[in-house]
Amino acid sequence: MYSGSQSVKAGRPANASGAGKSNHEKPRLSVGFILAKRFTLCAFANFVDVLRLAADEGDRSRPILCNWTVVSDTMDPVPSSSGIIVQPKERLGDPRRFNYIVVVGGLMEETPNLGSAYHKFLHEAAEAGIPLVGICTGAFLLHRAGLLDGYRCCVSWFHHSDFIEQFEGLDPVADQIFVVDRDRLTCSGGVSSAHLAAYLVDKHVGRAQASKSLHIMIIDDALQAEKPQPGIPLDLKTQDPIVQRALLIMQQNIDTPISVQEIARRMGNSKRQIERHFRLSLDTSPQVAFLNIRLDMAHHLMEKSQKSVAQVAVDCGFCDSSHLSRMFRRRYGCTPQELRRPVSDQVSDAVPVLEEA
Repeated sequence: MYSGSQSVKAGRPANASGAGKSNHEKPRLSVGFILAKRFTLCAFANFVDVLRLAADEGDRSRPILCNWTVVSDTMDPVPSSSGIIVQPKERLGDPRRFNYIVVVGGLMEETPNLGSAYHKFLHEAAEAGIPLVGICTGAFLLHRAGLLDGYRCCVSWFHHSDFIEQFEGLDPVADQIFVVDRDRLTCSGGVSSAHLAAYLVDKHVGRAQASKSLHIMIIDDALQAEKPQPGIPLDLKTQDPIVQRALLIMQQNIDTPISVQEIARRMGNSKRQIERHFRLSLDTSPQVAFLNIRLDMAHHLMEKSQKSVAQVAVDCGFCDSSHLSRMFRRRYGCTPQELRRPVSDQVSDAVPVLEEA
C-alpha cells in the first residue's frame, strides 16, 4: 500500500491530458513520504488514501494516475505515535523522481530533528524546485531544516503556542486547515491532510478524482485552504502567548473545568501572572474567559447538534441543565431551549391568536 512503481522525471508533473487505464501510463502525481519517528498515523493514512483512491478506477488501488512511497536513509521501520510500524520502501536517492516530498511529523518532544541525511535530501529537493509539504508537526521539522524561512505555514491550534516559543519571530497560521505558499504546503494534520491531498489531486489529476476519493472516505466535499480549523470559535483574540496558551488549555478541558491555579501550574506560571496577563490583554479574568468559552461551546452544540440540554450541560462542564440555563440566559438573553425552538413557535407564543366570535 505504501509504494508506487512508477515515477516522474525531474520532479515535474506528468502531462495531465488523455488519461488511460494502463498500468504503464506515467502517473500524473508522484509523492515521496518522509516519516518522522512517532509520526501521526491518521494524518499519513488520510493523505495516502486520497492518492490511492484517485489513482485507479473504483477501489482497486493500482498506482496508475498517482504513485507514492515512503523513503528512508536507513530503511529501518518507523514507529507511529500509535505504535503501528511502517516499513519504508525506498532509499532517499534523487528527490527529482517525485512531484512532492511530504514530511509527516508527530510527537514533538520525540522528533527534535530529522537528521543530516534527510536535511540534505530536502535541501536538494528545494534547490531542484520540488515543493515540500509539512503534515501535522512536519512544519516544525521543515523549519528546523531551514526550509520555511520567509514562508507562511500552517500549524494546528493545539501546537500554535509551541511553535511561537520554539521559532521566535514567526507567526504561523492556526486558523486554517492548510496553507499553500508558493512551493511550501503545510497543514494542521488529521482530516485536513486529506483535504490537502485532494487539493493536489485536483491540480494534477482532476477534480472528479479528488471528489471521488473524499466521497469514498465519507468526507462530503473538498474544503478550501481558508476553511477554519475545527474547534471552538474563540471571540477572545490576543497576541499574548501566555493568554493564548491558557485559552488552549481551557479549550481542552471544557467538560471538566480546572482551576486557574491548575492552569498556571501546567504552564509553569503563577496564578497572579495569569490573571495579570488576562486583565492587560483581554480586560477580563481567566475565570470569566473560561466560562465564556464553555458557554460558546454550549451555544454551538444547541445550534448544530441534537443533544439534549442535559447532555450539553455535561459536555460543557456545568453542574446540570438548570445551571447551564441560568448562565446561558445571562450571556445570550435566552435559554438553550428558546435558542433551539423555531422562530414561528416563539412568535406564536408572543402573539395570541384571536378566535372568531
